[in-house]
Amino acid sequence: MKLKAIVAGASALALAACGGSTSEPEAEPAPAEELAVIPESLAPFGDGYPNAGDPCRNLGESVATSNYLDDSAVLVGCPSEASAEALGGNIVGNVEGVRLVSVPMGDANAGLESDAMVAGTDYNATTILDCGFDNAPPTQSCEAGVKRNWGEDGTHLVEVSKPDGSKRAIFFNGTEPYAADSAQADGSAGWDFTTTRDGDQVTVKFGPETYVLVDALITGG
Repeated sequence: MKLKAIVAGASALALAACGGSTSEPEAEPAPAEELAVIPESLAPFGDGYPNAGDPCRNLGESVATSNYLDDSAVLVGCPSEASAEALGGNIVGNVEGVRLVSVPMGDANAGLESDAMVAGTDYNATTILDCGFDNAPPTQSCEAGVKRNWGEDGTHLVEVSKPDGSKRAIFFNGTEPYAADSAQADGSAGWDFTTTRDGDQVTVKFGPETYVLVDALITGG
């Protein structure tokens, strides 16, 4: 009897060891969201949106973006869902994994009640500036208009009317230009953007195009 009790006890311990554990294996962490590469077909420009270094970028006009462009909004491309949602705009499309976000510009003249619009335009001021094309010096004259505080981040937009009837948009942070719109249609998607300053005058060279702008156009001085 004593031997049977010992054997029975040992069997019970063995069964407990085999089936007593109810803990489940730990779940593997969810993989990080993969960041899409913003292709040149979306005509990206600038160093990040809304701030330099941010993962999203402004998008210019191209075959892939033309249906999403809106005069009352900024079109932005974001490499992930999280970065797109953080902008607070409307996600209007997805191209090769890049989320296209339409960010409303709001009232471009908020807080600037004294900064009236030029009659018959949506510009705060207009001017004639020196310009040049096909790598020629800026000896031609181009009409231009400025939209002050065009972006929600306080950036400004200058639109230049070129001799062929098309327009070139140049973006300013304060009085410093930092980018121009680009499109595959005219080959500008891969053009370099450089600036040089001489006092209150800044010269923008965008590929073979040259524009000379004065600070007063931006500041209203």
